Amino acid sequence: MEVRTAASPKDVKWYDTARLREEFLIQGLFAPDEIKLVYSHIDRIITGSATPVAGPLTLTAGAELRADYFCQRRELGVINIGGAGTITVDGKVYNVGHKDGMYIGRGSKDVVFASCDAACPAKFYLNSTPAHAPYPTKLIKLNGEAKEDYEVIVKPENKVELGCLEDSNHRVINKYILPGQVESCQLVMGMTALKPGSVWNTMPCHTHDRRMEVYLYFDIPEDAFVVHYMGEPQETRHIIMHNEEAVISPSWSIHSGSGSRNYTFIWGMAGENQTFTDMDDVANKDLR
Repeated sequence: MEVRTAASPKDVKWYDTARLREEFLIQGLFAPDEIKLVYSHIDRIITGSATPVAGPLTLTAGAELRADYFCQRRELGVINIGGAGTITVDGKVYNVGHKDGMYIGRGSKDVVFASCDAACPAKFYLNSTPAHAPYPTKLIKLNGEAKEDYEVIVKPENKVELGCLEDSNHRVINKYILPGQVESCQLVMGMTALKPGSVWNTMPCHTHDRRMEVYLYFDIPEDAFVVHYMGEPQETRHIIMHNEEAVISPSWSIHSGSGSRNYTFIWGMAGENQTFTDMDDVANKDLR
């Protein structure tokens, strides 16, 4: 597990491109038959991936957590951006399809990832935060219907269509883990898909001092890219992002992007407040 320390905006304003990427960009996700984890001191979030191909992969705490098992003091959110797979939690098998998700509560001891077809492996994207209490483990389906008591469908009111083609930001926000749908201690997680012809996300931009955020950009062709904007509103910076790369956004930083074409991204938030409207908006005219 890679460990990254927090960064001050007073220091970040002096970073060059290489240093910005070193501190905030997460590359090398979804390597076959590997679990990759990055532990950030910013709200203690862990971002990572599990890509089982040849066989199942078991999630362990590692020496860095000083825990008996990964979810001993943590909760875990998962969204699968690959082929169909399974997640086994304490012996119970959950079928996780493409763009389905899971919330795995504190106290879950054994977590195992597997693919249904090695030729089209699952790609499990992970966000984990410290948890003060256990909440029920849930399978989160983007579409369809809930057939078991442990299944949750993303509610219609949590599929929010925003923006317009004229502003190049026509998009659908799918909220997976949040109060009223899937309860958690602090983790909030979802996925935003931009419509063809739209390239801007989270613009006008904002900050939220009470929570940080991580973005995973995907569904990006090999010859395309996304420019992720970060930094204080009056001291902005950017990082060039390619397919299936993630970026850490501190609470003091804006977090928005524009692509060379449309794309999809997963957002995960950690902090003391789970309220979506708790943000400080930044007018476009005030950006520098």
